[in-house]
Amino acid sequence: MTGRDEFTGSRTFPAGEPGTPAPAPRPPVHRDPALVGALADARDLADGPDRLLALERLAERADAAGDLRSALDARFALIEAYLLHGERWRLVEPVRRCRAAADYRPELLTDDEGPLLLRLQRYAVEALLGTPRVGLDQTRSLLDDLAHRVGADGPDAPTVAELRCRIADHLGDEPTARHWFQRWAGTLGGPSGGCPGCAPARRAELLAGWGEWRAAVTELREPAAAAVDCTDQPERGLVAGLLPELRTGEPERAAAAHVRAYRRHRRERAAFPHLAAHLRYCALGGHVERGLSVLAEQLPRLDRPTDDLAAMEFAAAGALVCALAVEAGLGLRTVPRPAYGGRPATDLDVATLGALLLAIANELAGSFDARNGTGHHSGRMAAWLAERPLAAPVPLPPDDEPHDDGPDTAEHDAAEHATAEQDAAEHASDDERELATLTIEMITAALDRRGDRYVVDEGATVVGRWGAVTIQFRRAGERGEVLHARAMAARRLPATRRAEAYAFCNAWNHDRLLPKAYAHDLGEELVLAGDVATDLAHGVAPAQLTVLVDAAIATGVAYAEAVAALP
Repeated sequence: MTGRDEFTGSRTFPAGEPGTPAPAPRPPVHRDPALVGALADARDLADGPDRLLALERLAERADAAGDLRSALDARFALIEAYLLHGERWRLVEPVRRCRAAADYRPELLTDDEGPLLLRLQRYAVEALLGTPRVGLDQTRSLLDDLAHRVGADGPDAPTVAELRCRIADHLGDEPTARHWFQRWAGTLGGPSGGCPGCAPARRAELLAGWGEWRAAVTELREPAAAAVDCTDQPERGLVAGLLPELRTGEPERAAAAHVRAYRRHRRERAAFPHLAAHLRYCALGGHVERGLSVLAEQLPRLDRPTDDLAAMEFAAAGALVCALAVEAGLGLRTVPRPAYGGRPATDLDVATLGALLLAIANELAGSFDARNGTGHHSGRMAAWLAERPLAAPVPLPPDDEPHDDGPDTAEHDAAEHATAEQDAAEHASDDERELATLTIEMITAALDRRGDRYVVDEGATVVGRWGAVTIQFRRAGERGEVLHARAMAARRLPATRRAEAYAFCNAWNHDRLLPKAYAHDLGEELVLAGDVATDLAHGVAPAQLTVLVDAAIATGVAYAEAVAALP
């Protein structure tokens, strides 16, 4: 059998076929300097539609010019941008083109890009689960290709088993899903395996969907679940266990998990898929008032969901909360729905909002089922809406989440921090007001109280990630008496924009109190960072340290967002 090469259009022959001509020597990889420069400019554009369009056009230009390396670079950058914007459904074509380019010229890939492409191929396969805009046939083709590449006994074989399991479950084929689940469970994948720290949560979600409540709880509590460092944990595991714990008679544990996990998920864009579980917990745990509050707070995010599956499940869970609220006599309560696009802002009563959410959920479920050729998702959403509270509600733990800072002026920062310190002092217990010498353990305790995820490196530096900023906390000074926080924005600027970076830092330092901003020159690129240092030579109380940590994180996040917004 012969075929045609996607890039050259010439006939190709399978290896070993009789009459196969000797391969002609391949010319060196051509690079177009103009494309290389244009790609650097496109990468430097602010995140948004203009950057996506520029990268798409550059990939096409590189194809036309025969510059395979620039085409590959443009598509890798495009894939990264799609992932950043929560548009996984757009991954299939650029991943397919990257794979074809790498097969045609294997030397194009660096040592790091080989495993990266396997991982991106996994993401492209997973896109099927999130939206009906991706075809079944093209997804199966990508998955079969991935299976062929990793082999039946390779380190990535569990990844293929997981994907086959999850796709079968998505289609409503539970027997096939259970078959592949057995081949996936208890294993760790290779480069394409996804986050191993989240694998127990993914398995628990499947088990819960099959009604295996105790098995789901057991999966989440296996020692291996906590053995892998993961920035999404423990909240991802906590939310996966909400309904299984309710159904296995542990409502107090579920209540504590909901409060702790929602404290983080309420603001993270990537956490939108978890909100349906929070809403269902509120509905089935008897916390209808709490459910209405969560729904009102999160309703604006339904206009820009991370994917269609998350939107469908959020809408169905929200409709369930509204239905239970109507049954409780709260149907006339209003929920504000902000303006979006051409839609004006309005206040909807709970009954009307429930009908609207139900229509959204049914429409999306119908789209999935039309693509899949089944009625699985329509039936699943109908089953959700038929559920009712499982038991009498138990009290929720206090939600002591720190409030957001307001405007970032120096005067407002100072006033806010002074007020926060006064409030903390007034409401703190005697132990929290007791002065002590600053220690790393006190810093980690403050982060634990916030519910944050962090690591402590060998140099006794505490490192965490909050959105677009990485923050390091450490003890500085001769006696370790200074609390030093360093915030580093995820976005970096090319060295050619050095003057602009300095101007940005000067303006920030002129207008704002924290953090002290500067640009760190790495040669080809600039890291925009900021420092906050507090002298605690006379000791610090835990309540005061919590305020200082809150302030460092809030201002560091604001700084990184300002860097990300640079043109």
